[in-house]
Amino acid sequence: MSDIPACLFDYLEAWNEPDPALVRPHLEKSCAADVMFVDPAHVTRGIDELEAMIVRARRDERPTASYHRTTGVDGHNRRYRYLWEVRIDGTPVLPGMDVTTLNEEGQIVQIDGFFGEFPALDS
Repeated sequence: MSDIPACLFDYLEAWNEPDPALVRPHLEKSCAADVMFVDPAHVTRGIDELEAMIVRARRDERPTASYHRTTGVDGHNRRYRYLWEVRIDGTPVLPGMDVTTLNEEGQIVQIDGFFGEFPALDS
């Protein structure tokens, strides 16, 4: 039995859904209506904006990309962190990390995304 909340699997399915019409059901299953997504390139509020961003990314920016969690999930107090990467034709092109916050119902209320590897430690 996995301790990983089901919503994290459903959310990743939204990113990997090839049919734009089927992205939203994954988001409705995993996210609260007022979900907030923040990364270095985007800020969205609500499922409508998040859906539009994902569809745009799949259609216009990286149509052949696939999205993968690359680590286990660490969490406490309804907050979870994990590493991920974007792959194109099986080749990793962008690593990153998400910190995801859930509500008491187990739905995602916020995703804070980071791109790239961690910076080197300053001397």
